[in-house]
Amino acid sequence: MTSIKAVFIGASAGGIQALKTLFYHLNGEFQLPIIVVQHLPQDSNIDPALVFSNRSKMFFVEAADKVRIQRGHVYFAPAGYHLLIESDFSFGLTQDEPVHFARPSIDVTFMSAAEVFGSRACGVVLTGANPDGADGLKQIGEAGGFTIVQDPDEAETTMMPLSAIRIAQPKFVGRLPAIAEKLISLQGRAG
Repeated sequence: MTSIKAVFIGASAGGIQALKTLFYHLNGEFQLPIIVVQHLPQDSNIDPALVFSNRSKMFFVEAADKVRIQRGHVYFAPAGYHLLIESDFSFGLTQDEPVHFARPSIDVTFMSAAEVFGSRACGVVLTGANPDGADGLKQIGEAGGFTIVQDPDEAETTMMPLSAIRIAQPKFVGRLPAIAEKLISLQGRAG
């Protein structure tokens, strides 16, 4: 199996609590970079470090334009911007039109991750109330990456995981603790 180099997570309604649970179960030993696209209102001003750092020893930060992706960091797409992955493994921010009424869009980030990371990407779709993320997760899978979806029975809102399961046919569907275990096992195969 190809080594995973980065994890890309998409979430919407119910996502903050789901992410808190996931990060709690990942523990401080998880070192692969994680890039999160959480749907938020455009005028949101949430500090990821304040919201998530009490759940994990990982370093939480808002992604910034031209900053290179580093291990041990959890990056969050800023509200009002699409987050792209550039060919030099840095971030690009755009204010292009919303996708599925969302900016940032999970699909936009996942599609650029598939293009840049290819089989070294892992995509994860969590709870949410629209189909954003399903097409991008499918592209990660088609590029040879590993694809994961939260069990809809656990999700606060089921539309996003159900769409991702139907469209992307993920390699793994599970509850948050099981997703954390899977990510830790994928990290163990990272080189």
